[in-house]
Amino acid sequence: MRKSIISCLATCAVSVLGKCYEPSPAFPVPSWTSNLAAKLRPTFDIIQERIQEIVSESKYDNTSYSVEVTSSTETLWGSWHTARNQNETRPGTRHVDASSQYRIASITKVFTVLAILHQQKAGNLSLEAPVSQYISALNSPDYELPWKDITLRALASQLSGIPREFAQGDILNLVADPTTLGLPPVSQENNLPACDEYNKYKPCNASDLLSTLKNFSPLFAPNQKSTYSNVNFELLGLVLENVTGMPYEDYITHAIFQPLNMTSSTLTTPPSDTHAVLPLVPPEGLYSEGGNYWDVDEGIQAPTGGIYSSSTDMSAFLRYILTHYNALATGVNFLLPQSYGTGIHNAYGLPFEIFRTDTLLRPSTRRPVTFATKSGGLPGYYSLISLLDEYALGFTILVGGDAPLVPRIQSLLAELLVPAAEQVIWNSIDKTYTGHYRPVSPSLNSSLSLKTSPAKGLHLSHFISNSTDVLQALGGELGAAAGTPWHAQLIPTLLFEDEENQQGEIWRVTAVNERTEDAEAGVWDEHCVTDVDVLRYAGQPVTKVVFWHEKGVVELPAFQLTLRRVPEGEGEEGLTVPKVDL
Repeated sequence: MRKSIISCLATCAVSVLGKCYEPSPAFPVPSWTSNLAAKLRPTFDIIQERIQEIVSESKYDNTSYSVEVTSSTETLWGSWHTARNQNETRPGTRHVDASSQYRIASITKVFTVLAILHQQKAGNLSLEAPVSQYISALNSPDYELPWKDITLRALASQLSGIPREFAQGDILNLVADPTTLGLPPVSQENNLPACDEYNKYKPCNASDLLSTLKNFSPLFAPNQKSTYSNVNFELLGLVLENVTGMPYEDYITHAIFQPLNMTSSTLTTPPSDTHAVLPLVPPEGLYSEGGNYWDVDEGIQAPTGGIYSSSTDMSAFLRYILTHYNALATGVNFLLPQSYGTGIHNAYGLPFEIFRTDTLLRPSTRRPVTFATKSGGLPGYYSLISLLDEYALGFTILVGGDAPLVPRIQSLLAELLVPAAEQVIWNSIDKTYTGHYRPVSPSLNSSLSLKTSPAKGLHLSHFISNSTDVLQALGGELGAAAGTPWHAQLIPTLLFEDEENQQGEIWRVTAVNERTEDAEAGVWDEHCVTDVDVLRYAGQPVTKVVFWHEKGVVELPAFQLTLRRVPEGEGEEGLTVPKVDL
């Protein structure tokens, strides 16, 4: 009776909610030391060769690119290419390199939100406060948009319900004769803005934005459904100006560019074309005028897409995020989702566009890989950043020329780099953790063995404590589904017993069910709620495992066990004997 109660307490919820497979993260955040990073070199060589094959196609004659991959500490690899065709009257840089400048378009949004987080940490604003608290003009009864219900968080995570644009994307400005698209003839009315696309790209100001928004209705109710809006970030830019007392571009320079030594980054058009990537852009589609966007002053729209930057600067920016994403402001993880996207693998963050897939590591495992991305596009310029925080990797793709190049390079990096990084990481973990462990106290009949594989991660292959086979005794209580193959996997908490010195690496053991070819598998079998603290003994978590690498021991507090790895070559035989055999 006692055992059945324990079992139900630990596993009843699991049995109702479904089985859990392939926990993530499966390993601690890797440190890409020179030795580890060198093992990625063959993969980078293949990526370089593939990219060169792609850009050799004639359709990319007008295209330049800069691509870099960085760890949390340094740039690991880069590739740069100069367009074969350039504008001879204004070519810009003749040789694209790490310092070459592009417009990074909507990646600017990440900088805007980072600045908002800095101000929250300083106590000058709150993500949970309505935007009207910081832009007093929005308290006017002339607005239909429900400003009192639209928080800064809703703006930053695309949950405001505000329409996408206020001075761009109007077919009236983009097509010579809109009636050819089935639209009725109209003339420019008085309530349309007198800036940007409506007036030869004259920069819009705050008055243009705020007055035009009086004509807008909500697309959705706030926090109802996420949808892309550039206006969100134009408003956040105004918030920053009002709480800091500085122009947006000055604050971003002071708070981000200068501290990160981003010397090629700016919100104003660079005074010289020395490093400028100036692609030839022929007229195409709705953009009948052609030409690139280099000289366009975005005015009040700068917080949504105004930054100029280089691949080396963006690598520095990604390194900052990789090392600070969970410490930027109280209660905020910069890389976590905030709302669902339309696709089942997509979500919006603050303001990242998050993609999660379980296809990259197949067939060895279906463990998901998560990309926190932000893309951008302006005429002639296309860009993407992507962060894989579990791998401590990030990459930047900057393109001047043709848009289709970005997804092709993005696919190469994802499909080749991630599996290669996995292999390097697991080889490192195998050397550091796997093996057989004996108790420091020789009087104890206890031992454990650890193994690694991409499918099962770091896992216990056997664990004897006080002559008892723990895996057999506690498997059900840990959440293993009855009659289903499972393994006891260790998952990293990324915490330490001694946080100050980063010593005493804490892991948790969880029962992971293994996938089987089951014709009767139900729709709810994939419904898994994370639960890694299922049992305690005398107040101690039964699943807690602590690796003291500097001491060469592993500790299991609930079992009052401290064990040391036996020298390589000694097997399990003779280490311990289960109680049933005594």
